[in-house]
Amino acid sequence: MFAGLKVLDVGSFIAGPGAATILSDFGADVIKVEPPEGDPWREQYKRPELPRSKVNYFWMLTSRNKKSLALNLKAPEAQAILHRLVKDCDVFVTNLPHRLRGTLGIDYEVLKKLNPRMIYASMSGYGETGEDRDQLAFDTTAWWSRSGLMHEVRPSGDSPPARSVAAMGDQVSGLALYGAIVSALYRRERTGAGGFVSSSLMATGVWTNAATIQAALCGAESPERPPRHKDPNPLNRVYGCRDGRWLMLTMNVGQQIKYWERFAELIEMPELAADPRFKTTEARRANPEPLIVILEATFMKQDAAFWRALFRKEGFAVSMVAKSIDAVTDKQMHDTGVIVPMEASLGVETVNSPLWIEGETKTVPRRAPEIGEHSDEILGDYGYSKEQIEALRSSKAVA
Repeated sequence: MFAGLKVLDVGSFIAGPGAATILSDFGADVIKVEPPEGDPWREQYKRPELPRSKVNYFWMLTSRNKKSLALNLKAPEAQAILHRLVKDCDVFVTNLPHRLRGTLGIDYEVLKKLNPRMIYASMSGYGETGEDRDQLAFDTTAWWSRSGLMHEVRPSGDSPPARSVAAMGDQVSGLALYGAIVSALYRRERTGAGGFVSSSLMATGVWTNAATIQAALCGAESPERPPRHKDPNPLNRVYGCRDGRWLMLTMNVGQQIKYWERFAELIEMPELAADPRFKTTEARRANPEPLIVILEATFMKQDAAFWRALFRKEGFAVSMVAKSIDAVTDKQMHDTGVIVPMEASLGVETVNSPLWIEGETKTVPRRAPEIGEHSDEILGDYGYSKEQIEALRSSKAVA
């Protein structure tokens, strides 16, 4: 779909570059511009608290399909190279700090003069204006903590704030920036004009937590989550099972009214349906603790997969609480293209971008590049001779 679309990825880590990855999935030509020492994201998979592997899984995911051009943008010669590429590009993606963009000669006011048709896509921590515009941000701070998500997902009111997993907010934010980019490309098709588009970690975090924040905007007070044994809805809750796995059972009010007796039959405790403490939704809400105790003991009698199969056969909304490793063998994820193979020579799978368009195919994910792997190729395509490239490399402007 985007074959021939020229994209410059002049960012770091994920939230900006992730948008360029999705464009590449649909065929865009993406040049990853990184410093001679490489994007710092290349080294993050080595952090001791993260999954241990000899494979650079972070880089594989975010930089698939891209070509690497290593430029020292602090050098005027390198800035001149980038400006030449900008004149020919369709989309420029960056999440570098606002102040740094000016230093490196890549802020919007400079680049739009070189290419008025270009879409300049900016990802930031806290937005393009306001007192926090230049504050250092990661998804853990601007997306997870600032949005209220960190507080709201705690198991109970006396639990400490919950930690997010690596890159959780960055992946969602990259998807938001992709949406802004393709919207601007649609406008360009109609008007011929490029322009500036943006998103931020804070904005996507607030959007993720929008239902609760909207309640607050309407004057509502959010109650703290109660301790597990006092959960007011025992039929919308996770239960531990015999094999140590957890089962998420979700029955809304309408389903409880309709299926409470059938639920009691399925767990082989039909007497619960007639118990006055649990007979109605209101009664169950008034007596959650004894019902939770009964259900906890019941679910511990079988493995989670047993309960999942039993309830799914009846059309109940239920899921095992998955571990990340479960995706490796999840048939539904493979059948629907959520997990896809990379190019055959790599012998590995990857996570697909989460959108599909009828009649359009995606690129078979290609290997992520080494630092500066395509520098000579790209510079040659833009008219630089071998001698000029060597001179630029000798001056440390190019790697």
